[in-house]
Amino acid sequence: MGVPIRAARASDLLGCYVGETEKAIAALFATARDEGGVLFLDEADSFLQDRAGAHRSWEITQVNELLTQMEGFDGVFICATNLVESLDRAALRRFAMKIEFRPLRSDARWAMLLRLVPGAQGDRGLRAAIDRLDGLTPGDVAAVARQARLAGAEGDARAIVAMLENELALRKRGRGPSRAIGFDLPVMGAP
Repeated sequence: MGVPIRAARASDLLGCYVGETEKAIAALFATARDEGGVLFLDEADSFLQDRAGAHRSWEITQVNELLTQMEGFDGVFICATNLVESLDRAALRRFAMKIEFRPLRSDARWAMLLRLVPGAQGDRGLRAAIDRLDGLTPGDVAAVARQARLAGAEGDARAIVAMLENELALRKRGRGPSRAIGFDLPVMGAP
């Protein structure tokens, strides 16, 4: 679009005193209005939680302030969240477009692996392994690229595919029934 992007996160806006967050939100929109660029709010669920679940008045006023600013903003405002189901319905109505980024398709997974390890081209076994990794996201690939760099396995396609398999299994495990995390220690005095 050829315009500046002003990106904001929760740490840029949340204040420790009542009213500070609302002032920061208003200032962010004023600055974006003056700059004439795109305003991007990452992890928007931090600010747009469904007010029906609010317990304190300041939780409601923060959402209200952001909704009011969104309504009056004539520029391009983009939000990102992984928790769209937790957003206030009034916020959803204020977005002209809602775009869901779904997991990568097989060809995209393969293309991303080839960007990491160009020498994997033509390896049918690796291609078959990548084809089985339904649910893989660009974030998973980015995490594995960092893991591979730390492990010294940057050029090892098989190690990277194994890391991708582990990353996907770890994320999918988190969606099942909740499990306790920690140590299983005997209670004192118990047999």
